[in-house]
Amino acid sequence: MGDIPKVRFTRHAKDKFEVVRRYGYDVDREKVVETVLSPDRLDERGDQRLAIKVLDENYALRVVYEVRKGYLVVITFYPVRRDRYGV
Repeated sequence: MGDIPKVRFTRHAKDKFEVVRRYGYDVDREKVVETVLSPDRLDERGDQRLAIKVLDENYALRVVYEVRKGYLVVITFYPVRRDRYGV
């Protein structure tokens, strides 16, 4: 098994857990890391990577992150409708 990269969270991403929880989504740190390391879909936009992982039959989790100095840095994350992203 290869090395698992270290995942860091920006302050915005850390604050996002509470925001997402207020909207009724129970997303924890482990789910965000799982999405980054094992996405169902991965897109790139410039230096940013956009990973998507299915949450349930209607929603998926989208995580925006960058690779910086050997770390995966989570910028933000949010739930999205699966049908919009084809996952």
